[in-house]
Amino acid sequence: MAMSQMTIDQLDKDQIKSFSDFLLSYNKLSELCFLDCVNEFTGRTVSDKESSCSLNCMEKFLKMNQRVSQRFQEFQMISNENALAAAQKLGGK
Repeated sequence: MAMSQMTIDQLDKDQIKSFSDFLLSYNKLSELCFLDCVNEFTGRTVSDKESSCSLNCMEKFLKMNQRVSQRFQEFQMISNENALAAAQKLGGK
């Protein structure tokens, strides 16, 4: 019973961490795109220029984030393969 409670607690912590990371990323995206795209505060509506700028900004941010994640995963796989090869080389001697 205690083991399952620890597992549930860890899952809750992981979910909270994931949600926190998502919110940080969303807030960063919102701040960057707002600062880059919104320049005029005289009207109540969002201009076409601001709207298209914010969409482009969001796309670039998400693509960059995806690309960085892919590169990080590739780097991790290479590191794991190198560590495995080194361990096998040491184990063989």
